[in-house]
Amino acid sequence: MEQVEKKVDVKAGKNDISDETMEYVGILAKLELSKEEKAAAKKDMEKMLDYIDTLNELDTSGIEPMSHVFAMDNVFREDIVEDVDGGEDTLANAPERRERAFVVPKTVDQ
Repeated sequence: MEQVEKKVDVKAGKNDISDETMEYVGILAKLELSKEEKAAAKKDMEKMLDYIDTLNELDTSGIEPMSHVFAMDNVFREDIVEDVDGGEDTLANAPERRERAFVVPKTVDQ
């Protein structure tokens, strides 16, 4: 990533990306792009960098960093251990059973 940053030239607020940088990004992303696709991707990346420059102009001095837009609380229920087997309820609708197990057709020949 350090090599990519060195190849970006900032000229009067405009981020120009070199063809070498586009080649390098293509190699990193394991993409084979046509000349037209490279030109479109280059233009899109320049727009993204310009937008980031615009965002960097904002005063965020009084804003706390966050990892998520919404407050994240633990939404899990308490893990309550109960001594319930449930075996009879599970086997209640079985078409055929033997003791405490389902009886199913044999699927593998020996």
